[in-house]
Amino acid sequence: MFVACSTLCFAREPLERALRLIAELEFDKFELAIVEDGQHLRPTLVGDDFEAALQQVRRGPSLTPSSIHLDFGPVNWNDQAVRRRFDAHCRFAKALGVAVLTMPSAPLGTPLEQEIKRLSSLVDTAMRDGLVPTLVTDSGTLAGDPQIAVELCMAVPGLGLTLDPSYGLQGSHKEVEFDLVYPHVQNVHLRDTGNKPGEFQVRVGQGLIEYARIVTQLQRYGYNRALTVAIIDRPDNPFEREVEIRKLRLLLETLI
Repeated sequence: MFVACSTLCFAREPLERALRLIAELEFDKFELAIVEDGQHLRPTLVGDDFEAALQQVRRGPSLTPSSIHLDFGPVNWNDQAVRRRFDAHCRFAKALGVAVLTMPSAPLGTPLEQEIKRLSSLVDTAMRDGLVPTLVTDSGTLAGDPQIAVELCMAVPGLGLTLDPSYGLQGSHKEVEFDLVYPHVQNVHLRDTGNKPGEFQVRVGQGLIEYARIVTQLQRYGYNRALTVAIIDRPDNPFEREVEIRKLRLLLETLI
């Protein structure tokens, strides 16, 4: 296992500065967020100008990308232009030497059979480029239900999960229910979180995330990938971002 930092930790900075800040905080690996409504790379840019996107990432410090967090936003996955854009992102990940591709699953209420069909096609494409495709356990999506998340992984060979335990505290499913997903975990997003409304992100040590238990569970299943610090950069955060990011890095490094 190793500790990485998501570029979402510096979402309000230009990408090159975000990468320099990650390096200054003594990370050597990072997760690159490609989000349609974000300030860094957007899926439309990567899909339309592959080489320019590569150069933008490579202009930064010599950090190693550990994963890509890809969010196209609400799109029609039956649209061939969208599918070509996804294909381009898989080639982009391969060019960067990234193994893990993290994506959201469909919103709650989507028929399971429909999501399995969509994911089967996307996973086939990703695996052809040597990627490990995963779904975030976001409580607003199908994968936020641990039972359904496991069903999706069983129905779509090669599909894994990105565990985000904050949703186990803030969502409708108890944290212990997420023990089901550990055999399928291929990436982890971490911050500290309380169980009250408005406590999705709190200062490290003031929340209820059991980091040691999470690491122990991951070790039980032979997990050897990233623990990704994913403290999302928001203007209303009640803490200093660099201080909390550094604290969480140091804490996680003592556990691995």
